[in-house]
Amino acid sequence: MNNKETEVQADAMSRKEFLSLSGKSIIAGAAGAVALNGLADNSSYAQSTNTKALSPPAKVPPSLEEPIVLEQWKSDADQKSAPTPTPLPPDRRIGYAIVGLGHLSLEELLPALNNCKKSKLAALVSGSPDKMKKVAQQYGISPENCYDYKNYDRLKDNKDVDVIYIVLPNGLHKEFVIRGAKAGKHILCEKPMANTADECRDMIAACNKAGVKLMIAYRIHYQPHNRKLRELLAAKEFGLVKYVEASNSQSTANVDHWRHKKALAGGGALPDIGLYCLNTTRFILDAEPEEVFAYSYSTPGNPLFAEVEEMVSWQMRFGNGIYASCTTHYDVHESRHYRVNCQKGWLNLDKAYAYKGQKLKTARADGMLERQEDLGIAEIDQFGAEMDHFSDCILKNKKPFTPGEEGLQDHILMEAIYQSAKEGKPIKVKGLGSKNTWRGPEPEL
Repeated sequence: MNNKETEVQADAMSRKEFLSLSGKSIIAGAAGAVALNGLADNSSYAQSTNTKALSPPAKVPPSLEEPIVLEQWKSDADQKSAPTPTPLPPDRRIGYAIVGLGHLSLEELLPALNNCKKSKLAALVSGSPDKMKKVAQQYGISPENCYDYKNYDRLKDNKDVDVIYIVLPNGLHKEFVIRGAKAGKHILCEKPMANTADECRDMIAACNKAGVKLMIAYRIHYQPHNRKLRELLAAKEFGLVKYVEASNSQSTANVDHWRHKKALAGGGALPDIGLYCLNTTRFILDAEPEEVFAYSYSTPGNPLFAEVEEMVSWQMRFGNGIYASCTTHYDVHESRHYRVNCQKGWLNLDKAYAYKGQKLKTARADGMLERQEDLGIAEIDQFGAEMDHFSDCILKNKKPFTPGEEGLQDHILMEAIYQSAKEGKPIKVKGLGSKNTWRGPEPEL
């Protein structure tokens, strides 16, 4: 072979090797791109391309209750993401029996339990066999875990049930709380707690005697916008609080609904939705009223308000000089908001008591400007947070943040409000104390 032939052959080999190497590089580059996008988690594919499958670097704490910390990908210019969910394994979650399959249970509670981290649906109790059968099939509840109101006490023998959640008309709360406590189950009870303060006292005594925990379902205490506003007030970022304006109203239509029957509801707009103004104001101020002054009204001849009141407006005077003006109404377009007026600004929460859609806005002076700020806070499932808090209290043997005494205090205040409206004069409140000392530790949300 002469020199020229040798050069041609070498040149050809070089081109061949180049193409081979280039092909490998292209394949490897493509595989790397796929791996970085989380799609090359197949070892045989990785070996064929002579690369290693990549997974994002993460910190994985040993505890199931600590979130996995993924790699950072957002800059500080954007709102940070919430921690990754930390659900407990199903066999470690607290089992709930839902008592009553009305609007709240079907529309909110049962879906929320599907997304809880520490709670799960374990049983159903209803007076409607057809409805319960369908719901049980939808949520995977076996027939032996379905009860009616007569055999409700048999929950005592159901090891899957740790908590009984009472979601019945207010007038039935006392009976089913006491029966549930005697069955040895912890009790979560919807608000208002009962029809009277004396009923509340009986419920608390029954749970204490049975050695079970009692929590009242004040979901606002676990809602992030309300909690943030409370935090800002405690830090006095807007100076001292001077007065609060609160309103919770909606329009009702069904005269046959239990909310319009005094024996079942205990009252009208005040215990049903006015309670939110009352309890949330106490919660965000961390203070208790010393005096109330109220007015109530019902449109004459309107059958909706033959037994219960249409509207209540009241003021509360707190020992630290703060006043709260509250209104609740059963015959106007839905409106749920409050504003806290402080020395150096105000804080306003729209849709404050709603299931979702809260909007928190603040205002303060900035030289010749008034600076208004919208605080963007991620929403959560309020009902899920509420149930998971109670489950956490059971798992760690803690007192709930909203125990039975919280419900009792509201009933003492509502009875004073009704008395003031009837007598047309201010009423001194003899509540549980001038400052809330009965709540358990702050919830871990």
